[in-house]
Amino acid sequence: MSKAYFVILHQKTSIMKIGFDNEKYQKIQSEHIKERISQFDGKLYLELGGKLFDDHHASRVLPGFMPDSKLRMFQKLSDSIEIVIVISATDIEKNKKRADLGITYDEDVLRLRGEFQNRGFMVGSVVITHYNGQPAATAFRQRLEREGIKTYYHYLIEGYPHNVSLIASDEGFGQNDYVETERPLVIVTAPGPGSGKMAVCLSQLYNENKRGVRAGYAKFETFPVWNLPLKHPVNIAYEAATADLNDVNMIDPFHLEAYNKIAINYNRDIEIFPVLNALFEGIYGSNPYKSPTDMGVNMVGFCISDDEACCEASKNEIVRRYYAATNKMARGACNDNEIAKIQLLFNQAKITTDFRRTTVAAKNYKKETGHTSSAIEMEDGNIITAKSSELLGCSAALILNVTKYLAGIDHNVKLIPQSMIEPIQHTKISYLGGHNPRLHTDEVLVALSVLSENDENCRKALEQLPKLRGCQVHSTVMLSDVDQKIFKKLGVNLTCEPVLKSVGDRKNGI
Repeated sequence: MSKAYFVILHQKTSIMKIGFDNEKYQKIQSEHIKERISQFDGKLYLELGGKLFDDHHASRVLPGFMPDSKLRMFQKLSDSIEIVIVISATDIEKNKKRADLGITYDEDVLRLRGEFQNRGFMVGSVVITHYNGQPAATAFRQRLEREGIKTYYHYLIEGYPHNVSLIASDEGFGQNDYVETERPLVIVTAPGPGSGKMAVCLSQLYNENKRGVRAGYAKFETFPVWNLPLKHPVNIAYEAATADLNDVNMIDPFHLEAYNKIAINYNRDIEIFPVLNALFEGIYGSNPYKSPTDMGVNMVGFCISDDEACCEASKNEIVRRYYAATNKMARGACNDNEIAKIQLLFNQAKITTDFRRTTVAAKNYKKETGHTSSAIEMEDGNIITAKSSELLGCSAALILNVTKYLAGIDHNVKLIPQSMIEPIQHTKISYLGGHNPRLHTDEVLVALSVLSENDENCRKALEQLPKLRGCQVHSTVMLSDVDQKIFKKLGVNLTCEPVLKSVGDRKNGI
């Protein structure tokens, strides 16, 4: 194979390490939740932090953790589970969007409901929180009810969460709609943070207690991992992921005082615990939990099978988060604090951007060729590079190089003939108003698909695409939205230098 085909920076002797035991996780996590339900009157409200499925952060920092591991775990308890989806009226009014999906929170409520139901879960109702007569929220409730979805209002309470005497009274939680539930485990989830999940749980505890049911509350968050060290890369990676929220991992002082044991939590849960303690006392007369860590049910820390693999993956994730933040700034975001926070985390993790091997390879290849470049690290440790040309962008060229490598096709073989590329370029420029004649990754994949019917090499190349899932890619220039979406669909972890393409660059194929 041609030397330009790939660069071997480090040859690994085995495939990408697995650091997490899924089977163990699903077993002990479900058993622990059952145990928590039994501690109360057979009714537990479980506040779900993070994502129930599509948890790609967890799968990146805990190699072996499947994005739907939590969902699979809950399927073991599905007959006992009812899901309540929470959305803030304020978020509805503002048309707040999920950054990862690009859809509004109200649309995501319907998406989540459909996804849960398709997987066999009962979705009992939707709760609209922070309601104060917002017209958009009222309209959304009417829409849900037309579709036969039970919907409830929870109202703004003056002085929440500190005015405990008002909150834990008929004028506080007592004014909220009582959410009718049927099953012993009620999972309370939402499209995003700040939706009011905890308040819904506590409101239900108050109203259940009025009806003679001593229901319980617990919190299910994967990160930070309470039984890993404070400065463990997995926990540092969580701080990097939430740098825009300025979450800070801390030793739980309440847990340390109660048990003389170190447990890790984060600032918001620790800060709110005295309030929660007072609310529990206001509802029940006492609090069953001595610390915010006690409230959690997360067992993920007991299922790490290879700490070294998780440390390496987490350090890569910290670098990935840094590039995501700098890319946002390059697009015009004012997120200096977010970037500064992640740079401090670099020091804690004792890494630089060079820890990510593809970063070094892509930048070196750019120096060597003078063109924008990209690099991908394979499971076997090989790093494959590509550069921009007049015909192809560096990401499209990378797709061709890596699929040829995996399929055992000589690098000098042209999968897509120039005679096919040029008409596509002509259409883009002459008819579609484009400035960049080079083919993007989606256009290359379509061309390969068309050719694959009569070309064995093209067919073999396409068959390699599933092998890219979980691989690391770096580009020396910020890729187009189209290219980024393709890499995401392929399951590739992408980073880009915070460098925007200029119009001149696009025209000249640089």
